[in-house]
Amino acid sequence: MNRKTLTAMSAGLALTIGAASAQAATYVYVSNADDGIISSYTLDRERGLLEPLAKTPAGGEVMPMALSPDHHHLYAALRDTPRQVVSYRLDASSGALSRQGTGALPASMANIDVDPSGHTLFAASYGDDLLSVSPIDARGVVGDAQKTLPTGRRAHAMHASPDGRFAYATNLGDDQLVQYRFDADTGHLTPLAPASVATPSQTGPRHFVFSSDGRFVYVLGEFSGAVTTYAYDAQSGQLTALGTATGIPADSGLIRGMAREDIPAGDDTPRIWAADIHTTPDGRHVYISERTRSRISAFAADPETGRLTFLRTTKVEKQPRGFNIDPSGRFMVVSGQLDDDIGLYRITPQSGELTRIGEAPTGKNANWVEIVSFDDRGD
Repeated sequence: MNRKTLTAMSAGLALTIGAASAQAATYVYVSNADDGIISSYTLDRERGLLEPLAKTPAGGEVMPMALSPDHHHLYAALRDTPRQVVSYRLDASSGALSRQGTGALPASMANIDVDPSGHTLFAASYGDDLLSVSPIDARGVVGDAQKTLPTGRRAHAMHASPDGRFAYATNLGDDQLVQYRFDADTGHLTPLAPASVATPSQTGPRHFVFSSDGRFVYVLGEFSGAVTTYAYDAQSGQLTALGTATGIPADSGLIRGMAREDIPAGDDTPRIWAADIHTTPDGRHVYISERTRSRISAFAADPETGRLTFLRTTKVEKQPRGFNIDPSGRFMVVSGQLDDDIGLYRITPQSGELTRIGEAPTGKNANWVEIVSFDDRGD
């Protein structure tokens, strides 16, 4: 073999290695409440494969999770006693989770999230009708909750606006969102005037997301399976309702839902039981999950008006409480509370259609999904 050939081969190998290292490492984390573990996976986006990594003990009934803005920490709330949130350091090279500490929570929390500065963790308690604010220190560890706010009935989710100036929470029992001005330096929340905005009657507002450009808020009704779009005013923080689109086909055989604890004993009427909502990074599609029929519904989103148009539903894992979309917008991972596997779906960019391409085993009562990608720099 002459020197020229050897040089060419070396250059080719270097290019191959460089290309491989430049590809993003993508990790998936799923909380399994009944096992008390967080299952982790690698998502090979080139081959469209989910590969199990580890099972990390959480120490209790682990359910809602949230990522830090820099994606180097994962937070998981335990809904049994003692009520607490566990902080994990996330290794960008391996996806491994290292437990760093715990912070006390005042109640069982249905949802947690981190503000854009990464300094504050919000939590919403369905059973205790309250919201809480916890500090996050310089190491990325959540401390004990420092502030507790009474709110309307059955609080379900709390998130900051993308600019970090305001915060909102759903009250499923009162058909409203409460709205606050948020001070990221102190963690203080000040009610806006008005202090709440209504959702359509008897819809049970549950989870909500901001559009990718931050101009709109999409709120999912647990009882209606419909999504209401609100315009977000970045100056005042006020939300203005623009319209509602249903994600439940007329032939579904489902009637309007109600809070599970309010359903009479022995009543097995098929009711709408919507759960989660996410949008693709390009903002073109919004998806919701419905647990009774085990389906994901897709909407097309108008980037100018925020208007949603229902497209189709797709059969997925049994009782899909949680799902998420990877940062590339090409894949969706769905967890079913009554399923032994999580499902991997490819998203067709133009149509938003879902195609099931794989699966991986998970634990019992899988419910929350977080997905994070790192490039070769660990960013």
